[in-house]
Amino acid sequence: MKIKCSLLALFILVSTHAMAWGNHTPPSYRALENMPEVANATPVKVESLDAFLKAEEQGIAALMAKQEIWARANVDAYAARPTALDYKANPNYTDAARRLAFFKALRIAQDSRFALYIHPDARAGEITVPLLPYSTVHTLPEPPVVSERFIAINPGDTVSVLQVVASASSEPDYGLDINLFEDNPGEWGKTYGFGTLSFGNPAYTYSSQAPFHMGFFHESSVIYKAGPFLKRTFPLLRAHQYSTLAVLAFKTGHPYWGWRFTGLALHYIQDLTQPYHARLSPGESTPRVISANVLAMIGLPSMKQNIIVLLGNRHMALEQYQSQIVRNAAKAKADTAAVLALRNGSKDASYPPWSDSYIKEVLTAQSATYADRVAGILIATLPGEFVNDPTQTFGSNGDVDVVGAISKVDAAQRAELDNAIAEMLGNYGAHSRNLIRGIQKLVKTP
Repeated sequence: MKIKCSLLALFILVSTHAMAWGNHTPPSYRALENMPEVANATPVKVESLDAFLKAEEQGIAALMAKQEIWARANVDAYAARPTALDYKANPNYTDAARRLAFFKALRIAQDSRFALYIHPDARAGEITVPLLPYSTVHTLPEPPVVSERFIAINPGDTVSVLQVVASASSEPDYGLDINLFEDNPGEWGKTYGFGTLSFGNPAYTYSSQAPFHMGFFHESSVIYKAGPFLKRTFPLLRAHQYSTLAVLAFKTGHPYWGWRFTGLALHYIQDLTQPYHARLSPGESTPRVISANVLAMIGLPSMKQNIIVLLGNRHMALEQYQSQIVRNAAKAKADTAAVLALRNGSKDASYPPWSDSYIKEVLTAQSATYADRVAGILIATLPGEFVNDPTQTFGSNGDVDVVGAISKVDAAQRAELDNAIAEMLGNYGAHSRNLIRGIQKLVKTP
């Protein structure tokens, strides 16, 4: 128990920053804009969630029962959904009651917005229409610097498939997976059956979403033995829930929600292409991690505390740099190495077809192999105060201009980091397109 508690503390800072690639929408635009299934798709009519739920409540009830059976068979250390949360069709429901029942059966935050919006592509130019307030789409506090921009859409409007799916690929970071554990603030986590927070600090808001956006499937047996709670992660559950809802929506004549749910499913697999979401401690060996915790247990916590800070700083620095270079490229309409990698579909067919085992056996097996290499490049390339100084907390004073800082670094070192990020974004794009193909194949299956 002491080892578990000590290891648990290791994840407090890392899990608090569970955003992976930051804003997913800009790289999703680039990854999908040349994919025929998306680029050539007929624009879709916008539909409210309430209208979809009311029209298809019988089918949704049957599907959610099947999702639960699948999860119990396929998700490690799965926490079974309490039967009181089962979704039941009820024609007498109000729209609000039906929506709440749907949220409860999914076991997502009950204040989730599911607003009708698009996040426009920065490459398309300046926005000339009024923006939606941040709180219309997010349930979380608005940060000092906001990279997202939201435009309202209404039922009956026609929008492009690319806009729908790229916009939705960021949506799970807008509060859907917040406070779902019984030791989190609020009430719904006490009824959802997930138990206490798998890892991290329940007092930190973003920490509560980490087990749904991270998957440590490729650690050593020593780590799993010391911290069996690491297996209590649920990105496979979310990807399956939203991808099967997408199939149902497509098959029943609701293409807007087919693509919206597709984008939601994409988010979880995109997160797992980030090494800091697929490996526990990139750049830190298992003996060092265990040693740090043993020292902390005997009253010498500094080594453990330093690892906590450094892992978090490197995670956030990587995320910030990637976000900035993709966003800057979009604004400049520049085809940088990162952009070309996101678009490049030449490797898509080198992976197996999408299946229930793809995330664990293909996607995270790949991203886990990048972890130590990427950590080493970050340490060698970025300024020491960003990634190698445990007395500093990255981003504690607001948004950090990593692009500006790295412009002063040796060109060869900078190129090594840029090439590594381009490789990972290439994986991001390929796996995103392969999931879409997997969903579309199921739509065509009788």
